[in-house]
Amino acid sequence: MNDATDTAALRLDIWLWRARFFRTRALSTAHIKRRGARITRHGKTRRINKPGTSIMLGDIVTFGRGAHIRSIEVLQFGDRRGPPDEARALYSMVGEDND
Repeated sequence: MNDATDTAALRLDIWLWRARFFRTRALSTAHIKRRGARITRHGKTRRINKPGTSIMLGDIVTFGRGAHIRSIEVLQFGDRRGPPDEARALYSMVGEDND
């Protein structure tokens, strides 16, 4: 993880699964295909619906889960889907006061 550069990237579906927003990678993939997400990079936001879309460190990912819309900043990629404490280190919530 320490050798990541600004150009390092990871598939969105893999990252959402590693960060434990979805129980399986298949669920993550299906959610992005069906409902889409938004990625904000360098102040520009784009809507995506392809699970293989690359994300970079510092990106803001916005997606709906049930009745909630989550905006999260990508802090790390992680090497695996680890325990919840490890997963929480991969992101920070944006614009939420209640954690």
